[in-house]
Amino acid sequence: MTPTSAAQRAYDEIDLSSRAFWSTTAAERERSFAVLRAERPVSWQRPGEALMKDPDDPGFWAVVRRSDIAEVSARNDVFVSGQGVFFENIPTQYLETTQSFLAMDPPRHTRLRRLVSAAFTPKQVKRIEDQINANAKAIVKELAQVGSGADFVSHCAAKLPLRTLSDMVGIPPEHRADVAQLAEALVTAIDPAALAGRDPLSVMADSTMGLHQIATELAAQRRSAPRDDLMTNLVQAEVDGERLTNEEIGAFFVLLSVAGNDTTRQTTSHALRALTVFPAQREWLMADFDRRINPAIEEFVRWASPVASFRRTAVSDTELGGQQIAAGDKVVMFYASGNRDPQAFTDPDRFDLSRDPNPHVAFGGGGVHFCLGNQVAKAQLRAIFRELLHQLPDIEAGDPEYLASSFIHGVRAMPCTFTA
Repeated sequence: MTPTSAAQRAYDEIDLSSRAFWSTTAAERERSFAVLRAERPVSWQRPGEALMKDPDDPGFWAVVRRSDIAEVSARNDVFVSGQGVFFENIPTQYLETTQSFLAMDPPRHTRLRRLVSAAFTPKQVKRIEDQINANAKAIVKELAQVGSGADFVSHCAAKLPLRTLSDMVGIPPEHRADVAQLAEALVTAIDPAALAGRDPLSVMADSTMGLHQIATELAAQRRSAPRDDLMTNLVQAEVDGERLTNEEIGAFFVLLSVAGNDTTRQTTSHALRALTVFPAQREWLMADFDRRINPAIEEFVRWASPVASFRRTAVSDTELGGQQIAAGDKVVMFYASGNRDPQAFTDPDRFDLSRDPNPHVAFGGGGVHFCLGNQVAKAQLRAIFRELLHQLPDIEAGDPEYLASSFIHGVRAMPCTFTA
């Protein structure tokens, strides 16, 4: 069957593309996802409107079932990343400068990913775990000193990922605050409150340029004075007999600054809120913390679904979820919906730290783009919740203030209370 042209398709009555949709709560969005999963698991959607308006953009296919998300992720020969991972067709010059191998396809993606994956092996994660644990202990002590009523996001959740990233890459203390601010600006570039009237593409460009400048400076330092860190590995490594350029190193640094910060940060905030709202689950965890924290982390990440969506582009005609997909069509995977799919999870709306199995897609649906840093993220979550729940055993989260974003399920701010 020949796919219908984009111009002839009717847009779905449930609109997942608008700023208005992403300004609602996760519970409200889930009601829309539930209808689509049951009735129209692959639906044709209006063009995204968060970053830019493109009169030639016909729209995208929304993929909301876990099984279809896994299929798109696995079929990287048909559904490619090299044309962008956001709803919109953002300018080409932004793709690789902001997304590195996230917006690449094999064989180039394979070469670059293999190059940096040595820093994320279980052996390497084990090597840095002592430092992660020490950082987590210090951060919770700092939170206790700030006192009850502190903003949990800025005083705790955001700190451990930044320190871990800095230790791994070799970011000196004088650059750490700048890296955090620039990475935050990239993530919030589609949040109207954070933009405050600025052009989102300009914010992305300025933030990207700032991170590239820091990466270029660090790369130059490591070429003349190598150290035992990831930046040294990058400047010394060769791909097909050639060293990485400053542009390639800068792009990976941008990706790492965002991905290395945000998944853990958002999951930490969402998980503390869930432990507050569902105290019985907290009691279950604390009854045998060391044995139960690993399955709990999987549920933390499923529940948070910190990455809201990623896009692929079809390069050949194919079928997905009963729909005929044409070459050139954009396909967007909605991970939060996949993680609430009743076909994959028993009682998916229940926060269940003992959930087994837990085939969540919060780190991606498998395939070549599965999250490279997932083991580092889990090590950080183990460490920060061990310290939080033992140093501050009565800590609770107040009402969160959320980002309006189709990319990150983000918590902008959230008060916490505890007895120091």
